[in-house]
Amino acid sequence: MVLSVSVFGSTGRMGKMIVKAISQTEGMTLKQAVTRPGSAYIGADIGDLVGSGSLGVLVTDDVKAVLGVNVSIDFTLPEATIMHASYAAANGTSLVIGTTGLSNKHEELLANYAKTTAIVYAPNMSLGVNLITALVEQLSAALDITWDIEILEVHHNRKIDAPSGTALSIGRAAAKGRKQDFEKIKVLSRNNSSCQRKKGDIGFAALRGGSLIGEHTVMFAGAGERIEISHKASDRTIFAAGAVCAARWVANRMPGLYTMRDVLGID
Repeated sequence: MVLSVSVFGSTGRMGKMIVKAISQTEGMTLKQAVTRPGSAYIGADIGDLVGSGSLGVLVTDDVKAVLGVNVSIDFTLPEATIMHASYAAANGTSLVIGTTGLSNKHEELLANYAKTTAIVYAPNMSLGVNLITALVEQLSAALDITWDIEILEVHHNRKIDAPSGTALSIGRAAAKGRKQDFEKIKVLSRNNSSCQRKKGDIGFAALRGGSLIGEHTVMFAGAGERIEISHKASDRTIFAAGAVCAARWVANRMPGLYTMRDVLGID
């Protein structure tokens, strides 16, 4: 079976990589390439834009591109993603979401849409990041609450959201390992804070600069020792490959909200 795919955000940096990856993947074909309304790329052959040669797929701003395809892949902005997810749910189209910066309300909406279609929602689609997320959950369960957890993330100077969606996912895994409510113990900023660190808090720090793709470090700080786990991305194609892998996996799944750990079979 050849899977037909539409890509939202197809003219963005990640979208172009995903389009190129699809064009090179056997058993998968690109049917729709979607960009934002008013884009100068509308009407252009997406294959020419990504350097793959003509693919016969013209860039469009039609948000109903979820119709008539097996899977849609979305790397856009939160509000756009939610709109696309509503169309996918209404039409039973499976969906892969790599958009970051979604709010709790957005995630609640996704969970509702996932009652009628299969959705993979993953702020980071690399194998390495999902492996360290699983490790963090295991370490958090093994170490007692006297070990302080801090998460540092570093990204390029154009990234909008902070902390990154990946950092927050890692934080949620740490809280899950400790059987704690993440929303009650996360500390996203210590600016203007005169309070001492509370036992059990999970702290975050974000740095932005240059063209750095993405780095995440989790520190478990104990009395007289510390453990650090890091992941550094050196090539964005790992995320495109992950998106294509997720699209293939989710195509024939039952409705539900899945993660890359489900896709990769990581407990």
